[in-house]
Amino acid sequence: MSEPTGKYSITMPRDIAEAAKARSGPSGLSAYVAAAVARQIERDNLNELIAVAEADHGPITDEEIQALRDQLHQARREQMRGGADTA
Repeated sequence: MSEPTGKYSITMPRDIAEAAKARSGPSGLSAYVAAAVARQIERDNLNELIAVAEADHGPITDEEIQALRDQLHQARREQMRGGADTA
């Protein structure tokens, strides 16, 4: 069952609205905008979590960020190799 919906009026720059409309595809502009807002809420929530973590543990260094990115890339490479082996 899908979530209940409501009708809202928003204002945005025309060029952004037209670009969104052109990219919205068969699901329509409302679904496209709803997905964009949902992504922004996720980002806002993550930024809040980061702020709390940094308040408790200090800021994350660039080296720590790069090390985690390297781990993520390595895990993705391993996953892709594993997926290729099973195909």
